[in-house]
Amino acid sequence: MPLLEPKPEALRPGSRPIDPAPDRVADGQAGGTPEPLRTDLTELLGADKVLTKVSDLVRYASDASPYRFVPQVVVVAEDIDDVSAVLSYAHGKDREVVFRAAGTSLNGQAQGEDILVDVRRFWAGVEVLGAGERARIGPGTTIVRANATLARHGRVLGPDPASAIACTVGGVVANNASGMTAGTTRNSYRTLASLTFVLPSGTVVDTADPQADADLAQAEPALCEGLLAIKREIEADTELTRRIRAKYEIKNTNGYRLDAFLDGSTPVEILRGLMVGSEGTFGFISEVVFDTLPLDRRVSTALLFFPSLPAAATAVPVFNEAGALAVELMDGNTLRASVSVQGVPQDWARLPKETTALLVEFRAPDEEQQAAYEEKAARVLDGLDLVAPVASVTNEFTRDAKTISGFWKARKAFVTAVGGSRPSGTTLITEDFAVPPGRLAEACEALLELQTRHGFDAAVAGHAAHGNLHFLLAFDAGKPADVDRYAAFMDDFCTLTVERFDGSLKAEHATGRNIAPFLELEWGPRATELMWRTKQVIDPDGVLAPRIVLDRDPKAHLRGLKTIPKVELIADPCIECGFCESTCPSEDLTTTPRQRIVLRREMMRQPSGSPVEDELIEAYGYDAVDTCAGDSTCKLACPVGIDTGAYMKGFRHARHSPREEKVAALTAKNFKAVEASARLAVGAAGKISDRLLRGVTTAARKAIRPDLVPEWLPEIPAAAARTMPRTARAGATAVYYPACVNRIFGTPGDVSLPQAVVAVSARAGKPVWIPDDVAGTCCATIWHSKGYDEGNTIMANRIVEAAWGWTAGGRLPLVVDASSCTLGIAHEVVPYLTDDNRALHAELTIVDSLVWAAEELLPHLTVERTIGSAVLHPTCSMEHLGDVDQLRAVAEACADEVVIPDDAGCCAFAGDRGMLHKELTESATAKEAAEVTSRSYDAHLSANRMCEVGMDHATGRTYYSVLVELERATRPAGAGRAAHGSPKAR
Repeated sequence: MPLLEPKPEALRPGSRPIDPAPDRVADGQAGGTPEPLRTDLTELLGADKVLTKVSDLVRYASDASPYRFVPQVVVVAEDIDDVSAVLSYAHGKDREVVFRAAGTSLNGQAQGEDILVDVRRFWAGVEVLGAGERARIGPGTTIVRANATLARHGRVLGPDPASAIACTVGGVVANNASGMTAGTTRNSYRTLASLTFVLPSGTVVDTADPQADADLAQAEPALCEGLLAIKREIEADTELTRRIRAKYEIKNTNGYRLDAFLDGSTPVEILRGLMVGSEGTFGFISEVVFDTLPLDRRVSTALLFFPSLPAAATAVPVFNEAGALAVELMDGNTLRASVSVQGVPQDWARLPKETTALLVEFRAPDEEQQAAYEEKAARVLDGLDLVAPVASVTNEFTRDAKTISGFWKARKAFVTAVGGSRPSGTTLITEDFAVPPGRLAEACEALLELQTRHGFDAAVAGHAAHGNLHFLLAFDAGKPADVDRYAAFMDDFCTLTVERFDGSLKAEHATGRNIAPFLELEWGPRATELMWRTKQVIDPDGVLAPRIVLDRDPKAHLRGLKTIPKVELIADPCIECGFCESTCPSEDLTTTPRQRIVLRREMMRQPSGSPVEDELIEAYGYDAVDTCAGDSTCKLACPVGIDTGAYMKGFRHARHSPREEKVAALTAKNFKAVEASARLAVGAAGKISDRLLRGVTTAARKAIRPDLVPEWLPEIPAAAARTMPRTARAGATAVYYPACVNRIFGTPGDVSLPQAVVAVSARAGKPVWIPDDVAGTCCATIWHSKGYDEGNTIMANRIVEAAWGWTAGGRLPLVVDASSCTLGIAHEVVPYLTDDNRALHAELTIVDSLVWAAEELLPHLTVERTIGSAVLHPTCSMEHLGDVDQLRAVAEACADEVVIPDDAGCCAFAGDRGMLHKELTESATAKEAAEVTSRSYDAHLSANRMCEVGMDHATGRTYYSVLVELERATRPAGAGRAAHGSPKAR
């Protein structure tokens, strides 16, 4: 065992509920997957594809729904052969299979109690067909990722769910999820060209194959005849046919798509329709071909305020007729609650309760059509009774992208505001339903009254253009009385929706576990029995996803409700939506932010010292704490703003011994000597073979601790120069702070980054000054990222005090040449400052070098030469700072073609974490690296030295700062190399 191995006990919860939770994982499951299931699947698929630890089972047990079911095993399927093998095994052993991709479904569709198959990781990919009119997409591809590729062709997918950042194409099709604009015409059912799927029997069907029906008839004759028999029966029943057509005139995802029997003429065509919205109960969708839609880039949007719900509802059909693509509704309670979300006008808190807002958006392909839409909108506005109860309300259409983004942020704040402010320990349920659009106002008022009557917070929002409303319920699943209250509400809600409005109990979230018991209420016994027969025909052994769409138990929606035990304050608001997961660098290696919190909650459910808790804590150190990059991009994606990176840093701090904290503090106090020593060590290492250095560091990591001793990587740069370029304080327009990483590690090529910044600033008439005493200072990220609070506090206060002096009390801006250091000095040091230094910090203007170059230098520079192409790596710090546009702007001044990979994300090098756990960086960068290395570029650019090293390691290419390239591009013809030659690509 390493000498300084952290003690797992430091991660054990210090306080927890008096009684263990009723839904805790039982002691008998502490060993994980039972035998012979564990051995059977390991031998069948290989150990790397079978997850068996109890911590693996627990982290997959939760999704975005209010339910929790612990699987017996998790299989990470890599291809169709794996899927077929699992289905064959399940048939032979009488087992059940559930498929899971992103886990963003809201009704428990992604949860199983036996074999759970992860079909996200190896199933991503986008192939644009033709000029973009169609796209072949892997089911594990997120909607955002697919649209990023399609955008280059001026196309977009029809479905646009609010969870697009995380939800996958396979899940969207399987649930027929739609979103803000899809309605009943742009959803998966209407825009799907073809799909490939695996039936429960293992038969693979490609609906685009001309031979598909013949092949299916030979492989599955009983299935084909069964589907055609149901089709004949439906078509022979005129009243049933009329009813089915009527049900899909409004949005409806409840039950199976019986209209597939009317729209399809052959078994394959029928199956193509049935697979949409089947929630994984008919088969596994392995590939999808979508008919894409034009991406209309000309946008005009308004947020309009009305005195009442009826007044707002009256305006909805008028905007629909005018051609609006989106008409979104927010009631007064929703508007007022939204002020808790950053960016939402604070004066909304004073809005009258009756106030209702509509977010209306028109999208056009060109200026002429946009102007025509705006003219129609203006005529509509003239006839509306609008109000402006507070100063921030304008009731005007705008084309400004920033303003429009703010409107949508306010609309999407519905879940954020209500979900994030729910009482601690309560489960959140997100419900949706649809009514005929003409009865929208009546349905809103009825819903609000129902929520109030049952003691739930009354608030409603939704896709008003389509009569689709959303609401949230929060209750404590550990309290029988609260569960009874939820049950009573659901009974009344379902009765109201069906009997009063003839509406859809699920408009876009699919049936799932919580509406399955009410399926017959909406569809009636005849149609419901046909759905049961369809399931029997396609999956006669009941292998796939039992009880998810069809369940005869009237209380099925009350089974498996998950408790939400209180955890540390920073993570307690988590609603387990999964939006964070696609941004997480460790997603494909260990755990995600959601899973880190899910695992912590299970610890809280357990009695202290239980076998399950012991196993969870043993795994948590590496799986959650050590392999968290700490980049906090999860916070940007999280609808309630949870920073799981900071959460894990807190656990790192908890695991430190007093001795480690003392050493870290001494390092901060003596950082000038440490910095000089590090530079000398790097210089000396350049004279020693990489093989020897790797061997020495590997041995040291085993003897001391892998999370303390970095592993030597061949991509580690040479040492930086001991001295900085000469600059003068007199006449300087800014103070230039070279980050310690750029004072220790050199830059590829003949010009260092400090030389480039000084030269290009002077060239633009904006000279900068480097203080003589920058050595020994740091942004404090070194300590902050590892959870060394005392060292962090020492350096945070030192840098602010120094910056105050250098900038003459904040009169000059402080330009920082590494984006992570800019973020550190501008934001992350603040909580660790003394009161006096916090006041000094407030006076500082801290500018990232990218912003300095793009906004202060470029307007005054002449580009003398450009390179052909450049690929960029935007760092996570740039995302936090909002500097990605500036990175692109500087690169576009230097290169004729600039590319940001569609799969660009955090490299997870995170200072030195990529040397402590290189597997983290290798996993995090795999997709981006594949894009980068698929073609050649003249330059690989970023603006953070250690992230550049991480990308060097991932791609085998040489990354360097875009400011170095800017210096080369703007160097006057015939000038000496203040300069340089571009770094050579490896």
